[in-house]
Amino acid sequence: MSSSGHLALLGRLLGRDYADLPGDARKSFEVALHAGSVPVLAAAAIRLGARSGEPPTPAALTLTALPAAVAGFLLERPIEDRLGGTRSVALAQIAAGGALLVADRARGARDASAPGDHLAVGLAQAVALVPGVSRSGAALTAGRLRGLSRPASLRLAVTAAVPVTLGAVALKALRAASGEAGRALSVPAVAGAGAAFASAAAASPLLNRLERPRAYTALGLYRIGVGAVSLVAARGG
Repeated sequence: MSSSGHLALLGRLLGRDYADLPGDARKSFEVALHAGSVPVLAAAAIRLGARSGEPPTPAALTLTALPAAVAGFLLERPIEDRLGGTRSVALAQIAAGGALLVADRARGARDASAPGDHLAVGLAQAVALVPGVSRSGAALTAGRLRGLSRPASLRLAVTAAVPVTLGAVALKALRAASGEAGRALSVPAVAGAGAAFASAAAASPLLNRLERPRAYTALGLYRIGVGAVSLVAARGG
């Protein structure tokens, strides 16, 4: 959960702060990671939609994608400049994990999503521009707070992730295209895309487990644990 959070933690554990890399280098690598996961996300969204009999409409997809698209275009650079450090990412992980724990205590039982649900998920994905806040985790939190059941929240989160991830890939690719550091990362970027595809494909069969009781609680506790380890690593660095 949260690619930026895991990148920051892994970099710190390896003795190098990910935030210290040149901006173009980070963008190039993140483009590759997102691009690698898109085919798996799309396949999962189609599978979940077919199983439920509730395919997303263009209007629904617009509501889930537009807030993040606008926020990303206007605020991505200020957010990256001010909130990309290990400490801020760790605090965001902990806060997002706590929010998911609270949201999963809601007694949501609706299986059909409404326009307001799609807009709430879209706004949650805009908040997820903050490094350390996972888009999928934010979407699951919003769905549960809106009263959706776990299966419906999962379906909406996965479906909403596809257009937003594609948009993030396009935006970061455009901004990294002219950077020398971005071009220099071509080999690591290809390796990162392959690893992202492989890990997403391996995790995809486990998606159904998120429909079980207490599944989101486990994710929330994991997020808090990752944030806590990141804070310790930041202080030790």
